[in-house]
Amino acid sequence: FQPTGDNEGVVTALLKRDNQLSRSYKLIAANIDQLWLVVAVEPHYQFELIDRYLVVAENAGLPINIVVNKIELSQNFEQIKTDFSIYESAGYSVAYLSVNEQTNIDSFKALLDDKTHIFLGQSGVGKSSLINELIPDLNLRVNEISVKSKLGKHTTTNTTLYHIPSGGDLIDSPGIREFQLDDLTDKEILSGFREFKPFIGQCKFRNCAHINEPKCAIKQAVEVGDIHTKRYQNYLNLIT
Repeated sequence: FQPTGDNEGVVTALLKRDNQLSRSYKLIAANIDQLWLVVAVEPHYQFELIDRYLVVAENAGLPINIVVNKIELSQNFEQIKTDFSIYESAGYSVAYLSVNEQTNIDSFKALLDDKTHIFLGQSGVGKSSLINELIPDLNLRVNEISVKSKLGKHTTTNTTLYHIPSGGDLIDSPGIREFQLDDLTDKEILSGFREFKPFIGQCKFRNCAHINEPKCAIKQAVEVGDIHTKRYQNYLNLIT
């Protein structure tokens, strides 16, 4: 890329993709160093949707962590931390942020180093507000949550890359209300649950589907608490 003026330039060469993120065969972004799944207290986070994103990222080989935004709207912050401890115990980092109250914003900025990051999440979770906070003078348009549907209204319609003043790049993508896994097999969905991996291949039967089969290592891990029941139930929902 060769700059030709303020915020303008021309592509001079195409490099091989190290990785890519796509949905229904539509490319969203490529050569990503860190993916941030942004959820919010309102519209309320959905665990199955979170797991869909995580499964896709794991299969794409993309490092992914979670941002819980708008925590100032919470009536019970301890419950939110309990909810997301499921993901922290599985090895994901979780950042709890409030743009309005500046909670943990500075520490989050420090995580955005000289790499390429992407924000993904539903409409209305505050991605645009967060980017405005991270990149001063950008002034992305921000919409209110729909009172009727409790869902966000799309403000970002195209995937856009922004340069972070302190270094690195940030990709903003349109809000996604649904994230289908049509192009993933059941085995790929299984491997997309990070904490399941130590137990894969340990079942009595090689063709175990981890549903009703006897001596299933995955189900045994659920019973003893090595795999959280909610994550296991979401796995079943995704393969059926």
